[in-house]
Amino acid sequence: MGRREFNEVMADSILTYRGAIYPWHCDHMGHMNVMWYVGKFDEATWQLFAAVGLSAARLREEKIGLVAVEQKIEYKRELLAGDLISIQSFIQEIREKAVLFVHEMTNQNTQELAARTVLTGVCIDINTRRARPLPADIRERVANAFPESAREKRASG
Repeated sequence: MGRREFNEVMADSILTYRGAIYPWHCDHMGHMNVMWYVGKFDEATWQLFAAVGLSAARLREEKIGLVAVEQKIEYKRELLAGDLISIQSFIQEIREKAVLFVHEMTNQNTQELAARTVLTGVCIDINTRRARPLPADIRERVANAFPESAREKRASG
């Protein structure tokens, strides 16, 4: 998964983050420390959710929470201070109460895939802390924005 063209990012992905690697992101080995990957992916997550209608305001108003229950990260290439990065994201699968989504971090200087993470999030009621269905309009928006996820929605819906 080394060098690739910019347009090789999944067709249904959206830009959810742009930034730079600063010296304070780097560890004693001179590359970005793993904790910063997680933080940048987290920022991309909120952009992805807002793009499908789950803004922070809506979450607060409807007393909805989204919790990560699983995360897998693949580190493909080192990132160094001064590197510019972007993250493209897409929703791979939507279920009644859960969403599986992917972030791909690219080094803008080399167009290489630096890291990829796959997360599973569960929708919860913030008062009871129990899983609850994702709002129907959100599931519909996801199916329209990310058509590949719709197949899974119908299969597990």
